[in-house]
Formats: sequence, C-alpha cells, structure tokens
Amino acid sequence: MSLPINVITGFLGSGKTTLLKRLLAGKALGETALLINEFGEVGIDDLLVEEIAPGTVLLPGGCVCCSVRGDLKQALLDLHAKRSRGDMPAFRRVLLETTGLADPGPILSTVHRDPQLRGRFHLGLLATVVDGQHAPMQERLHPEWLGQVTAADRLLVSKRELVSPQALAQLLRRLRQLNPTASLALTDEVADGDELLLGEGLKGVAADAEVARWQLFAPLAQIRHGSANVCCLEFDGSLDWMAFGVWLSMLLRCHGERILRVKGILDVIDSPQPIVVHGVQHCLYAPVHLKDWPVGPRRSRLVFIVRDLDLQQLRRSFNAFLKRLGRAA
Repeated sequence: MSLPINVITGFLGSGKTTLLKRLLAGKALGETALLINEFGEVGIDDLLVEEIAPGTVLLPGGCVCCSVRGDLKQALLDLHAKRSRGDMPAFRRVLLETTGLADPGPILSTVHRDPQLRGRFHLGLLATVVDGQHAPMQERLHPEWLGQVTAADRLLVSKRELVSPQALAQLLRRLRQLNPTASLALTDEVADGDELLLGEGLKGVAADAEVARWQLFAPLAQIRHGSANVCCLEFDGSLDWMAFGVWLSMLLRCHGERILRVKGILDVIDSPQPIVVHGVQHCLYAPVHLKDWPVGPRRSRLVFIVRDLDLQQLRRSFNAFLKRLGRAA
C-alpha cells in the first residue's frame, strides 16, 4: 500500500513546530510517522516535540532540498522497512516538517520520481505556514518565502493576534493573488485530525501537475548555502536569566534583520525546568517552560540562522557576555 507524505513548510519562525505540537497532542495523529529536518548541526525542534512524539527522526544537518536529499530518501526507506518488519507501529502517513529555508520543489520531485520510493509512498498535501506578522517583510527580503507560498496546497496564516484586522485582510488578499489554487486558513482554526495532516493528497497525473506548477516558480526560490549560515552556541552550567535577556535583546536590536531565526533551550538559575526562547529578526517572543529536560546532557543550546553576519562576531559577543558573568564558554 502506497503511503502519503504530507509536508509542512514555512519560513523561519512562522510557527510550524507550534502547530505540530498542538496537533500531535490529539489522538487523530496516532498513525503518523514524523520526520523533522533542521538547518545546522544542532537540532532543537526534535527536542521540543519529543515529549509528545517520542521516536522523532531528525535528519542530518543541511537543507532538505539540496545537501540531504539522499538522506531524506534513506529515512523514508528505513521507515517503510521498519513498518514492514513490524519494528514500529503500522503508520498510515508520513509527516515531514522542513527547515524554514527549504525549497519544496525537490521534495516533490524526489518522492514522485524516485523508483525506490514510488510504490511505497506518494505525494500528499503540502501546507505552508505563513507568519502573519512578518510575511510582508519576508516576501520583500527572502525569495525562498515566495517559493514556499506558491508551492502550497494549503496556506495557514499564524499569529493573527499580533496584527490588525486590516493587515490580516491585506495579507490574505496577497496570498490569494500569489497562489489562487491553495486553500487558505488560520492556524488557530486547524483542529486535531484536520485533513491538513490526514488527507491522502495528490496522485498520478495530479502529482505531475503539482510538480510542474512548482517548477514554474522554482527560479524565484532557489537558495544557496552561502546565503544563510548557522551558529550553534552551547554552554554547560546555569545562566542568569535577566542578564541573558539583556544580551539577546541588544543583539537582536543591533542585528535583527540579519538574524533570521533564533531558537534555544536554556538552563536557567533557580529554574528546574528548561526554558525555550525563540525569536524572528528583531522580535523576541515570550519564553516557554518545558515540563522536563529532553534526554541527553543538561546544557544550554542556542541555534542562530543568520544572513550576512560574521559568525565569529556572534561567538565573541556570547563569550563576552559569559566573561562578564565570570564564566567561560
């Protein structure tokens, strides 16, 4: 039986993991195998969802559309083999969350055209989460955003509570102009078991048409590894929350447009629980407390995805912050 692969994409910080955590907490996705791709060597998203979805498979570092396309294929084949042997539950679908910098085109092409994957899997639905707060700026500055939007079967707009009704209406009109064939909804309207994740998706000729539609826009959305870089900062020992907040806020204020995304898990003084921080460019969102530490060493981890920012400068800034606290990286 051929299994659908449903894809959730969206630019950095759009809210893909937040949506996944909410939907995975429901019962309808119990027959779903989840794959998470991260950009960089240190994975964060798999730690955030493993409380709800143990056994998450984290793909190796790099963009799923280029350097790890082979690993995506192998991960899918391994999942199918384990399912066939009974080494894991007989899932009915695969859900792939891509990195925020992913080009969806090669995913569609690989699944549909690879002879080893055909017959085992078929293209399902591609949903793109659009950041309701930052979408106008992302469209202006980041061509991969346009590729993700135009490739989608479903467009899901997040963070409507952070924008005015007028701005939201304008964004919805713009999305309909860019992709008139996609269905359009708000993320807080997506319920547990929504067809977003359960749909059988495209097959046969319809899949060919979807790949062709993507290829029309692909030149606008290609991304080179040199256009975005990852800086991973790790630290053993507890951090002073107030001091860290001052440092991160000043960093985003000075370099916000060049810091596409920041996400981290922190060991904070006087907090038995890990604290998750995340921000998009100049914006830093409210911290979130996890129930327990993920499996592995208890240490602070920060992942920055940046563009046109010297990584050594970022590391020096962090080391200066630690030195001021009398600590060493």
